[in-house]
Amino acid sequence: MHKRFKDIIRQIHLWLGLGTGLIVFIVSITGCIYVFEEEIRAATQKERLYVPLQDKPFVGVDKLIRNFEKIAPGEKIGVIRVNNNQPNATVEIGSKKKTYYFDPYNGRLVYKGSHDWLDTTKEIHMTLLLGETGKFIQRWSIVIFVIMLISGLVLWFPAQRRLIKQSLNIKWKGSFKRVNYDLHNVLGFYASGILLVISLTGLFFAFKEVKMAASFFTGSKLSSGKTIDSAKPVVIDPLAKRYNKLYEDITQKYPGALSTSFSVRKGGELRLRLIYPYRWARNQNTFFFDEANGQLIRAKLYKDFNGADLVEATNYDLHTGRLFGLFGKLVACAASLISASLPVTGLIIWLKKMRKHKRRIL
Repeated sequence: MHKRFKDIIRQIHLWLGLGTGLIVFIVSITGCIYVFEEEIRAATQKERLYVPLQDKPFVGVDKLIRNFEKIAPGEKIGVIRVNNNQPNATVEIGSKKKTYYFDPYNGRLVYKGSHDWLDTTKEIHMTLLLGETGKFIQRWSIVIFVIMLISGLVLWFPAQRRLIKQSLNIKWKGSFKRVNYDLHNVLGFYASGILLVISLTGLFFAFKEVKMAASFFTGSKLSSGKTIDSAKPVVIDPLAKRYNKLYEDITQKYPGALSTSFSVRKGGELRLRLIYPYRWARNQNTFFFDEANGQLIRAKLYKDFNGADLVEATNYDLHTGRLFGLFGKLVACAASLISASLPVTGLIIWLKKMRKHKRRIL
């Protein structure tokens, strides 16, 4: 009965792996690279990310937006990022077409360019460059990968306890077939726990059911923020003035943020997010406005976070390994490399068995 059960699990593991192996390989490699996105940008893009430090105040969001509108007429702002922690960091304004970096002291354009290779890497990781279709394929491939990790653990566990120690080591002096088999089994075992965390935190972004599970286990409901009844502005200011007023009002009322970002969301919402110093769960205050007139709709403050909100605030840093600093990133990168190797070593195992099977028939 035990052998038959394992045979069924082995067949499920095999065919699911053959069906999704290429997707898992692509998502793993791109994830491994993007873990160090901040470090790569800091090392290769200093000329666009920073200007010489000066004893001058921030020029203001309104001046930056007016300059953007002159430089890129007709382009709609998708995101604005201000690094409050480093006064000489350029301010990033992104549209669908390009990203623009402005001097925070005088508002002049420092650099403009299309989305770079790191942006493409992230897009491959999330959508396979196939839009909504790619998102669908990617998220369900990760669901299948979770099933494969669990089934792989079942297959790894030896029938006899005395063989457990043997199953924890790679026999480097063995044949290529043996070494490849051990690389698949042993490395897969060691990385399985970390890969389950990375996979589940990735699925948190994709499925409301995963968020509901977090709510269930924490005994709390994920909050969208407190609704705020505020009067509509009598006079609707131009975009630059409107954004600047929101920025100044919110940063003065909630000071100390490391970074501030505007992003335009689906449905006409403008999200203003401030991130503060934190150790584990991200301390962030998020405000939602009507993008057309600047009316405050709702606010979500980190001081009001419940259990489910804390899970959400921790999720990204846990997914990328940032939660544990450089060490966490290195572990996440190593686990992702092992994840990318599993479809390759698994395919070799299957090809070897197929070749052996054909020899028997002949």
